[in-house]
Amino acid sequence: MGSGPDSENAALRSIDGTILLVGAGKMGSALLEGWLAIGLPAVRVAVIEPQPSAELAALAGQGLRLNPSQGSDREVAAVVIAVKPQVAPEVMPTLARFVGATTVVVSIMAGRTLRFLEATLRTAAVVRAMPNTPAAIGRGITVAVPNARVSGPQRDLVHALLSAVSKVEWTDDEGLMDAVTALSGSGPAYVFLLAEAMARAGCAAGLPPALAQALARVTVAGSGELLHRSPLDASTLRENVTSPGGTTAAALEVLMAKDGLQALMNRAIAAATERSRELAG
Repeated sequence: MGSGPDSENAALRSIDGTILLVGAGKMGSALLEGWLAIGLPAVRVAVIEPQPSAELAALAGQGLRLNPSQGSDREVAAVVIAVKPQVAPEVMPTLARFVGATTVVVSIMAGRTLRFLEATLRTAAVVRAMPNTPAAIGRGITVAVPNARVSGPQRDLVHALLSAVSKVEWTDDEGLMDAVTALSGSGPAYVFLLAEAMARAGCAAGLPPALAQALARVTVAGSGELLHRSPLDASTLRENVTSPGGTTAAALEVLMAKDGLQALMNRAIAAATERSRELAG
């Protein structure tokens, strides 16, 4: 694998084949935008989307192939499935004609297992991946798990495709994906809820609603950026802003109580993990 983003981007720009994106909703569109931003030519991309946006139609004028009925003269290097998991049973059988001997299939459908994907694409190299919504601004994180048929070069290609919008972590243990979904897949909602709760608490303490919302929004966003940029871990950053006997310490005494935030988060992640297992069947 390449040594960094530049080598990964170069690998993606130099691929010999088509990237077929199935589904151009929010996550699919984020991936497409990321690929084009790092230099993947539009003529190397095909998209299956029954309700294409104006932006997608405009890209078709630049060489992107929209709703192809069959394979092109250029072999499909990767099929990226970004449809809602509920429609997967009807979509999957339509994709077999695009999958050649060297094609790698990447699914970002929540809850859809490698076994489910292999039931239709029996001999295909398949990667199951779980991204999250910050991919829309190029700041997501994705965990990917390959099946046994994925080769080294195919894994490199998938890494480059996903790295266009997110940091990528790999695992060989598919059993971890339910917890991954619960933590990072659903995690942005927890952060947004934190901002909501902080704003409401500010209002309860006497702040005007608009000011409370502004303070909560910028504080959460800025703290996230500080965590992103700093080499320090979260606990050290927390300690650095906590003076003994001060206001932050008073608040943390409540949040870090036995029945406080950690206990609540444990229950939340456990509930989301269990629901992910149920959805996977």
